[in-house]
Order: sequence, then C-alpha cells, then structure tokens
Amino acid sequence: MSSAFFDVYASGVTEALSKIDRASISQAHRVIEMYAKEQAPIYVFGNGGSAALSEHFSCDHTKGVRHDTPLHSNIISLASNMALITAIANDYSYDEIFSKQIEAFPNNRGLAIAISASGNSKNIVKGLRTAGQKGLETMAFVGFDGGYVMDYEMADYVVYVPSHNYGIVEDCHQILMHSIAQSIRTKHFLAKDDKHELKL
Repeated sequence: MSSAFFDVYASGVTEALSKIDRASISQAHRVIEMYAKEQAPIYVFGNGGSAALSEHFSCDHTKGVRHDTPLHSNIISLASNMALITAIANDYSYDEIFSKQIEAFPNNRGLAIAISASGNSKNIVKGLRTAGQKGLETMAFVGFDGGYVMDYEMADYVVYVPSHNYGIVEDCHQILMHSIAQSIRTKHFLAKDDKHELKL
C-alpha cells in the first residue's frame, strides 16, 4: 500500500467524522448510558464487519465500562451465537436471524441497536421492526445514504456517517462506540485512592 493511498483513506475518515451530527452522538450516549444504569438489556446486531462491531460493543461495555464503575451493563450481541443463528437461518430465513432472537427474549423493556453500513439489510430492518413492535427502543448506526432504515424511520435514534466507503463507515462506527463507552466509564469511574488513575 502506498502512503498516498493511506493519506487519502485517513482523510476520508477524518472528513466523515467531522460531518456526523453531534446532537445524534450525544443522544446515543444518553440513551445507552440510561439503559446501562438500569441494567436493562441492550441487544446489538449487524452483519459482516458490523457483526464484529456488535461483539466489540458488548466486550467494551461488559468488561471495559464495568471495570471500576458501579455499572452492570446487560449487553447481548445477537451476532455471537452461531448455533442459534444458523438454526434460524436454516429453519426460517437468514432475514430473520435477529428478529427471531428478539422475539424469544422475555424483556419488553430495553434497547435494540442495529449496526449497518447500508441500512438496507433485510435482517437489520426486520430486527428493528420486531424490537419496536415488542416495545423496545431502537437505535441504528448507519452510513451511505442511510438506506431503508433512515428513509422509513425504522429507529428511534440514528447516528449517521456520511460516507459511501464500507471501511470508512465501519471505522467511524467503531470510533463512535469507543468514544461513547469511554465517556460513560469516565463519568462513572470510582477512584479507589488518590494514586488510582483512570486508564482509557
């Protein structure tokens, strides 16, 4: 890879980050923090790279945010159980791998977070629709032009990354999630003594 390509790519990430609506970030932070404090379930899901981001989100909050804070976030990645995912895909449809899981959980109070670069994946749309019908609040991290999720207002809260590059959208989603997690942890950090420092 040439350094010139890297510079162009890095500039694309910087430009996309600069154009994200700051109010939407603050809103997402507030809602995620609220459910973390309540220990209400937060279901996170996505395909491909976004599936990895959903697992990363769960890791950051369950282990990272939890460390030296009073929070006990109840984060469930719906992209993690391959036995369940393949059973649903085989017996029903791949379009229902997230919606069927959401249907199965008993909770009617919680948050469903969809991560999708395009905002058009059928399983993402069905997952958000099922969550809304069940009474859960919904949130989406999207890119490109927002797709079906934004066009049809499928989520109560949307954080939109204005880029048509898959990598840049996913990089920005990861940066957003890291910044939200670290901000929440910083706010609720419990210092054990004067020498104990918060390490982000």
